Amino acid sequence: MYDLKIVGGTIVDGTGSDRYSGDVGIKDGNIVALGNADESAKETIDARGAIVAPGFVDFHTHYDGQMSWDEELAPSSIHGVTTCAMGSCGVGFAPVRPTDHAKLVELMEGVEDIPGTALSEGIRWGWESFGEYMDVLDRMPHTIDFLAHVPHDALRVYVMGDRAVAEEAASEDDIAQMRRLLRSALEAGAIGFSTGRSDNHRSAVGDWTPASEAEGKELAGIAKAFEGLGYGVLQAVSDFNILHGDEHFDAEWGVLEEMLAAADGRPMSVSTMQRDHSPEQWKWILDKASKATEKGFEVRCQVGARGIGVMLGLQATFHPFMGFPSYKKISQLPLRERVAAMRNPELRAQMIQEKSEPVAGDGSMLPPLADYFLSNLDMVAMRLFRLGAKPNYEPSPAESFGAAAMASGEPVLGLIYDAMLEQDGEALLYFPVYNYTGMNLDAVHEMLTHPLALPGLSDGGAHVGTICDASFTTFLMTHWARDRDRGQIPLERIIQMQASDTARFIGLRDRGQLKPGQRADINIIDFDNLELLHPTMLKDLPAGGQRLMQRANGYVATLVKGEAITRDGKLTGARPGRLVRAGR
Repeated sequence: MYDLKIVGGTIVDGTGSDRYSGDVGIKDGNIVALGNADESAKETIDARGAIVAPGFVDFHTHYDGQMSWDEELAPSSIHGVTTCAMGSCGVGFAPVRPTDHAKLVELMEGVEDIPGTALSEGIRWGWESFGEYMDVLDRMPHTIDFLAHVPHDALRVYVMGDRAVAEEAASEDDIAQMRRLLRSALEAGAIGFSTGRSDNHRSAVGDWTPASEAEGKELAGIAKAFEGLGYGVLQAVSDFNILHGDEHFDAEWGVLEEMLAAADGRPMSVSTMQRDHSPEQWKWILDKASKATEKGFEVRCQVGARGIGVMLGLQATFHPFMGFPSYKKISQLPLRERVAAMRNPELRAQMIQEKSEPVAGDGSMLPPLADYFLSNLDMVAMRLFRLGAKPNYEPSPAESFGAAAMASGEPVLGLIYDAMLEQDGEALLYFPVYNYTGMNLDAVHEMLTHPLALPGLSDGGAHVGTICDASFTTFLMTHWARDRDRGQIPLERIIQMQASDTARFIGLRDRGQLKPGQRADINIIDFDNLELLHPTMLKDLPAGGQRLMQRANGYVATLVKGEAITRDGKLTGARPGRLVRAGR
């Protein structure tokens, strides 16, 4: 007898093969029958009219702190994700000395926009080594499975102390110690090593991240920890020195390839997106990855599902008036009182005549891009949009605030001001920062369909006051496999990319496809009615911290190891998730 049987569904098995009708038999957390499942079952799910697909594997999240207090791991768990990997971008919370807790909190707060107060109150410290960190998390039940990268910043701070944040080069002894610590973590089951090299990443007090300017010999010396291991991955997030000009691209790629060459054949993924300052750079990354593959290396490109953008609003971390003198005077008022004050015509008239004061720089976690945004609102308005009750992530230029101002003759700041007060100040505006140079997602389509692309960069658990891109998995299906009027990607390929391809890249062979013997990590999806809902701001983080939460309609059920963690888009309370130790 099966423990569970899913009947009457349309199976999209994650291999890229054509869909077909059939049943799924599950016993002891594994798939034991597929297509024909003739035995009786203790429980049956009717999947008629629905797609039955493998659970999704998101290998770029930031639940490193949240994992220690939050069992639910939403929004990832409500968007079909059944396994996630954290420790991305080089930031995380282990290894750590007790005296450095605050340093790592400041890094995560600045780089990933997670409230420091929430991290300080929520994290249940009880570890020093990375192995101890994994042991602590492994003792706590969760909705979904998870893996952990060893983050470069934490490793550097542990070994170098204050020298790590003073932009000092690592010594040979420093490098040797970091290599030993990484090897120990990998042997304990860490999935790999991540490094972050972005000019836009700052700590909460405005400092550069410890690893942002690490030399090639440091990265190569650390990567030698993979020698003879046979598992594990590298992850590199870089903007390729975009602020210093395109001539630095080759040098930065050379640093990453130096690390790759030292890692004994282990695969590496690289963040890949279109940036306005160098709109062809993403093509160079894909070209370099292809050439590295021809040399015998395995390089994959992490690609976002849509524009890499921010949500702007009075409740959000960022909005167009935050640097304006008149707004600063009321910025600490509760939302209702701020909205009431801003509805005063005199304040409105005053504010839309003002100019923004600097909000980035020393002492601020906001990147220089923030000041550029606030100082050029008239131009920025050509790419600033209402998100809409049914979120539109590929709006046309005609829908921008800039276009509306030209059509109406109204001051663009006045239109933005009024839009922010809609929904009693809870309205959100959408500004796609990356992947939108052409004012559409054509470049994203080209990235997603490249043979070296992997869907990534969701940042689940991070940037909680500005984005909610953990919904990428749902968007890939609705927008790219169903709704877009051109350049659609078959649903079979979308499922394969975000289930099988991501699982296989990080070394997981027991999930990502619907086959007998595979884990019963399964999504049952009403694909015709699948839709993303408008994000809302919740105040459910420790210390009253807030975060954007985006839900979806259309998920009939999500199973982890044969147990339903969601039904009709709502969490059931089941906690079958556990730490997955690489190499075991």
